[in-house]
Amino acid sequence: MPAVITFAFDPLVYIGDVSVRVQTIAIALIVLAALLLLARIGQTTPTASPYVPPPTLRPSALPFLVLGVIPGAVIGGRLDYVLVHLDYYIANPGSILDPAQGALGLGLAVPGAVLGAFVISRFLDEPFDRWMHAAALPTLFALGAGKISSVLAAEGQGRPADVPWATAYLGDGPWSSLAAYLPSHPAQIYEAGLTIAVLLLMGLALAAGAFARRDGSSLLVAIALWAMGRALAATTWRDAAIVGPFGAEQLILAIVVVACFATVIRLRAR
Repeated sequence: MPAVITFAFDPLVYIGDVSVRVQTIAIALIVLAALLLLARIGQTTPTASPYVPPPTLRPSALPFLVLGVIPGAVIGGRLDYVLVHLDYYIANPGSILDPAQGALGLGLAVPGAVLGAFVISRFLDEPFDRWMHAAALPTLFALGAGKISSVLAAEGQGRPADVPWATAYLGDGPWSSLAAYLPSHPAQIYEAGLTIAVLLLMGLALAAGAFARRDGSSLLVAIALWAMGRALAATTWRDAAIVGPFGAEQLILAIVVVACFATVIRLRAR
C-alpha cells in the first residue's frame, strides 16, 4: 500500500546539546501571530460606552487574559483526554493529574480557554463580550495553522488508507503518531482545511455585519462550526467507536456544539 506523499525529514532542531521540535517552534510563532492579530482587531473594536467615539479594547489587558487562557485550556484539555480514555483512568485514577502520562485533548481545551479568560476578565472588569467578538478570527487562525503544523511531527495521522493523498513518514522521527510509516489519511490536514473554511466563512459573516451586536456570539458560532468540522475529520481517526459510528471525541464535540449554540440563543434573547 504505497503512499503518494512521503515525508523524510528530521522533526527536531538542534541547539547545542538541546533538541526542539520544529512543530513546537511553529506553534509558538502561530500563537504569537494570533495574539498580535487579536490585539489589532481589539484596537478597532469599540466598547459599550456613552463616550463618542467610544474607546476600543485595551491591548494592555491581553497579557492578563492570556493568564486565564492557559490554565483554562490545560484543565479543559486534560478533562477531554481523560474522558476519551475513561476506561484507563477509571482503572488508574492516580494518573489523572500526572502530567507525564497521557496528553491534552483539543475538544474541551478551546472552551476551557474561553472560560479561563472569562474568569480573569471579571477581575479586570474587562468587556469580555467584546473580547470574544474580537477573538473569533484569531482563534480560528490559531486552530487552523496549528493543525497544519502537526504535519511537522506526524501528529494526528488518521487510519491507514490507500487513497492517492495518503501520507507516510520515513526515518526515525521521533514522530507523534504510532506507525507513522504506514500510508494513512492525513486527518490533521482534513481538519486544518475545514477550519480554514470556517475562518473564511466567519470572515465574510463579520464583514457583512452578521454579528454587529458584538456580544460574543461570533466566537461561540466560530467554535461550534470548528467543532463540527473537527468531528467530521474525526471520522478518519484511528479512535474506536463507542456509540454507533461515533468516537468519544465526537460525542464531546457534539456537547460543545450544543452548548455554544444554546449560549448564542440565550445571548440573542437577552
